[in-house]
Amino acid sequence: MSQPARPPGSPIGLHRVLEPPGVLPQAATRLDVRPDLWPDEVRIRTERLNLDAASYRQLHEAHDSDPDAVRRAVLEIVRARGKMQNPVTGSGGMLVGTVEEVGPASPLGLVPGDRIATLVSLTLTPLVIEDDLRGWDGRGEQVPCEGYAILFGRSIAAKLPDDLPAPLALAVMDVCGAPALTARVVEGYRAPTVCVIGAAGKSGSLALAAARRAGAARTIGVVPVESEERALTKAGLADAVVRADARDPVGLATAVEKAGGPADVTVVCVDVPDCEGGAVLATAAGGTVIFFSMATSFSAAALGAEGLAADVTMLIGNGYVPGHAAYALDLLRAEPGVRAVFEARMGA
Repeated sequence: MSQPARPPGSPIGLHRVLEPPGVLPQAATRLDVRPDLWPDEVRIRTERLNLDAASYRQLHEAHDSDPDAVRRAVLEIVRARGKMQNPVTGSGGMLVGTVEEVGPASPLGLVPGDRIATLVSLTLTPLVIEDDLRGWDGRGEQVPCEGYAILFGRSIAAKLPDDLPAPLALAVMDVCGAPALTARVVEGYRAPTVCVIGAAGKSGSLALAAARRAGAARTIGVVPVESEERALTKAGLADAVVRADARDPVGLATAVEKAGGPADVTVVCVDVPDCEGGAVLATAAGGTVIFFSMATSFSAAALGAEGLAADVTMLIGNGYVPGHAAYALDLLRAEPGVRAVFEARMGA
């Protein structure tokens, strides 16, 4: 009996969508994870996943900090969906691995044996886990993982640098869109004041370093707790470090103003919800707010700005700017404070 004809491939992965029909892979509820490739695809033997911060926090809290329950939840999501997409946050992460097979029409320039980081979200990447995540203790965002993933013709990947440990390079590449877009926006102002909310995190520390390199006259780092205030002060990445709850709009705006604000550019890098109003209130008229957090409610941001009569531009950090991976890795190498933040958080 003849097999049904395989549908034609698509550089954006439409041929891998099983449910519902007609949507992009990121919006799909289930993807086709067959290992055999369409001509422009690449199969990756996975080594490690990096769950995005908002997704991991949600899973950790939803399962009462039980690492075994978190591990089971991740396995269930991937098995059900054919990809890692947290159904609550809608976010995923990225991965590192080794190129296993390359389709003859792939435009990505990869060859078997290349160790790479995928620079596209796990929310649209067909993924199979083959080891039940036995090597993961469920206590951190980086997940040792044996299995495979599929990249499409229009996917993005970067070869891992030889001079950095793979977990460190993965952590940087996971958030590399943040510093690149921050730099682009800051360069559009003349000596602006830049405020980074969630400044002691991975994307936050890189955004601070990028803002300074791009010409910021003053940088303000906002953190929620004393331990992060000490760490960021020691790292020397901000001209002023303030402690404030990003969910308290008036308290946040007051703290930023006392530190030299309001800001011309505000970068939101926190992984908790309800920070939209404070970010808008802490930003000067004519300024820009960049939302990099997957916990952001964009309706709350838009309606909140309207309700405050705030003349600000609001940008969604989409994770991609040309050259973003190389730029972020260069910041890590050049800024000891950034590397210290990353290594401390990964150690924790």
